Order: sequence, then C-alpha cells, then structure tokens
Amino acid sequence: MSLELIKELRALTGAGMADCKKALTESGNDIGKAVDWLRTKGISNAAKKAGRVAAEGTVAAYIHGEGRIGVLVEVNCETDFAARNEQFQTLVRDISLHIAAYAPKYLDRDEVPAADAEAERAVQIQKVMEEGKPEAIAAKIVDGRMGKWFEDVCLLDQGWFKDEKQKVRDVLTAAIAVIGENIKIRRFVRFELGEGIEKKSTDFAAEVAAQLGG
Repeated sequence: MSLELIKELRALTGAGMADCKKALTESGNDIGKAVDWLRTKGISNAAKKAGRVAAEGTVAAYIHGEGRIGVLVEVNCETDFAARNEQFQTLVRDISLHIAAYAPKYLDRDEVPAADAEAERAVQIQKVMEEGKPEAIAAKIVDGRMGKWFEDVCLLDQGWFKDEKQKVRDVLTAAIAVIGENIKIRRFVRFELGEGIEKKSTDFAAEVAAQLGG
C-alpha cells in the first residue's frame, strides 16, 4: 500500500491517516470500497465524536435574491485541515441554503426560550378546546402538535432541504462519518427584507426544490 494512495483517500474523505490505511487494507486497496468502509465505520462512531472539542471550522455567508435574504452561519470541526476539506465546505454551503429556505428560529430545542414554548403550548391548548377534542386525548394531541412545532422552528429538527426524510442532525451525523471529525453548527442568523416573511420563505424553498429537480 503506497503513501500516495493513503493521501488520496484522505483528500477525498478528510479521515485520519490511520483510518485511511485501515480502510484500504480492509477493501483491498480499492478507493471506492474504502470510502464506503469509512462511511459505515464513521456512522457507528459518530456518537463517540460528539463530545470532542470542535474549535476550528468556518463562518459562511449566503446572499439570495439580490440581497433579499442573507444568512451567516458558523460551523465548527476539529481541525483546520478538515475545515478546508471540499466536503466540509459543501456541507456548510448547503446548511446556509437550508437556513435561507426554511427560516429556522432556533438551533435546537434547548435553545427555545421557555416563554416561547409555553406561549405556543397555550395556543395549541386553546385550539384543542375549540375543536372539542375528548379530554382523554387532548393532552396527547397538544404534545404531538408541540413536537411538530419544534420540528418547524428548530434547525436540527427540520427535514433536510434536499431530502426531507432526513433531519438536519442526520446530515451532520453522516458528515461526521465521512470526514472523521466532530462537526457542529454553533450559531446562525438569517435576515430577510420586507414583510410577508413566511410567504417569501415558502417561495424560496420551492425555488431550491426546483433547482435540485425535486
């Protein structure tokens, strides 16, 4: 096995030298099979990497519609090498596009202020009462609607703009598997000109879907 082959696999995946060597050994020096091996191994180990410090990365900006929508997002990884990786840069760009299209308000459920969650629960309780739902199932209905609300407003719980069957957090886990480092979205901010934000966001999401052929 040549050092050049190991370096080639590392350039493709961002995985560590030891993992690349192991992958090539397990796959008979077949680059394609080695990439698949790393992906499978990485997904199973992604949870172990979640606690590791991710202090490198990048801050990316995305502007859409001649300045109508703007996004700033910070995505962290463990090393500067991974931050320069093409797959990492593509992931960051896609996250920016997702935020522009789906306008999340919070990163995850832990970021949602208690007052906001309580206000939304009060709204849902009132709706259930007005709908005349049986008291025995009213609480479950409210809990279900709150779960849907969290999925709508929290970035990591949203369906991925390229494939809504995946959550954004699932996309991060898959990226950790391939790149071999802990990856975290640390923070983001989204700006949009004018009124009618919900309508504009919906329009932009449709534009993205059309561009992707979905």
